[in-house]
Amino acid sequence: MKLGVLFSGGKDSTYAAWLAKKQGYELSCFISIFSENEESYMFHTPSIKVVEKQAEIMKIPIIIQKSLGRKEEELKDLERAIKIAIKKYKIEGVVAGAIQSVYQSSRIQKICNKLNIECFNPLWQINEDEYLKDLIKNKFKIILTGVFAYPLDEKWLGKKIDEKFIKEISELNKKYKISKIGEGGEFETLVLDCPLFKKELIVNSFKDSGNKNSWRREISVK
Repeated sequence: MKLGVLFSGGKDSTYAAWLAKKQGYELSCFISIFSENEESYMFHTPSIKVVEKQAEIMKIPIIIQKSLGRKEEELKDLERAIKIAIKKYKIEGVVAGAIQSVYQSSRIQKICNKLNIECFNPLWQINEDEYLKDLIKNKFKIILTGVFAYPLDEKWLGKKIDEKFIKEISELNKKYKISKIGEGGEFETLVLDCPLFKKELIVNSFKDSGNKNSWRREISVK
């Protein structure tokens, strides 16, 4: 079956794509939304433009749809992009990296039902500890590109998801109840390497920005 991947360049959508391929599905294209709203309810925004380079090194075509990022209205932009994928790449379903967000998964499912295609959520309700260990075990090189919850601060930008990260985030989970995988919007990530990549991405330059409530890193890669 040909699938389109709802792709942000972060750990969840990339790992979901890898799992789908492992299960024998054909990854026909990526579908990425470039939202002008940094606080989008649906879409990942830090360093989103890196998806073009990621798609290039995975040798998978990508559809990019711009959006103003207005709540609910941005779903029309997603539907428009999926329609393009159906017409251009003949996809029969989409892969999403949703884990616990009913808000996201229900809206993606509604669009798929409307367009009469399948919706796959291979990470749905995955155990957080097992997921982090699997990312490392399967050689996913991931860094944080945005932090949006106390006590995370700018020092966490660029931090790798490794054994040290698991220990630190687990301690914060016990003390502050934040999600170990950022499922509550605590942080966003970027994949620099994984089994789908033909080569590792190298950070060429970066620019940090933020305020008292959040920090983000815009990255260029080579």
